Amino acid sequence: MKTILVVDDERDMRQLVELHLLKSGFEVLQAENGEIALEIVRTTNVDLVILDVMMPGKNGFEVCEEMRKFSSVPIIFLTALDAKTDLVKGLMLGGDDYVSKPFTAIELTARMDAIFRRLGAMTENETLTKGIIVNDPTARQITVGGKRLSLTLKEYELIHLFMSYEGKVFSREQLLERLWGLDYEGGTRTVDTHIKTLRLKLGPIAGKYIETVWGIGYRFEARK
Repeated sequence: MKTILVVDDERDMRQLVELHLLKSGFEVLQAENGEIALEIVRTTNVDLVILDVMMPGKNGFEVCEEMRKFSSVPIIFLTALDAKTDLVKGLMLGGDDYVSKPFTAIELTARMDAIFRRLGAMTENETLTKGIIVNDPTARQITVGGKRLSLTLKEYELIHLFMSYEGKVFSREQLLERLWGLDYEGGTRTVDTHIKTLRLKLGPIAGKYIETVWGIGYRFEARK
C-alpha cells in the first residue's frame, strides 16, 4: 500500500483529500505546515506528497525547494493560483504536477496514477551504464563515478530517457510532450531549465554527455 502525505494548513481540505485517498486504497499522513511535512519526509517512507501552495510560514514552493535537497519523492501541488508563471515556478523547483482548486477526486487520483505508472515503467528496465554514469531503474538511482545523485523525478526521467536512446536527438517539444504531457501549460523553457540543472548535478564530465543540438534540441552521447 502506497503512503501519501497531504500538506495543507486547512484541516477540512486535508480531511477531504484523505477521505478520497482512503477510498482509493492509499495510506494517508497529514501535515498542517511545511516544517511538519519536511520532518515526516525525512523520517518516514512516503511515496508521494500532495502539497498546498498557499500556506502561512513556509509556502508550498519553499517547502518543495527544501525537500528537494534531501528527497526525490514525487510532489503534486494543490493550487488556487491561476498565473501560469507561478505554476511553472513550482515545477521548476522540483514539483512533478499540479491540481488547481477546486478539483475532483478523479482528477487528483488520475494525476497520481500517471506518476506511479511512469515510476513503475522505469523499474522494468535493467541497469544502464553509459560512460561514468550508472542508472539503476529499480531504485531510480543515478550514480556518477560511484557518487549517488539526488535527482527530482523529472530530472531522473530526462537522464533515463537519454541513456535509453543514446545518440537520438530529441526536440524540446518532444521532451515536453513525452515527460510533461500534452496538457502541460508551460513552455519549452521548462525543458531548458531542467537540462541546465541536470547537467550541473551530473558534474563537469558527465554533464557534457548531454549535448545541445542547436536549433533542434538535445542528444545524449557518453564519452570515456
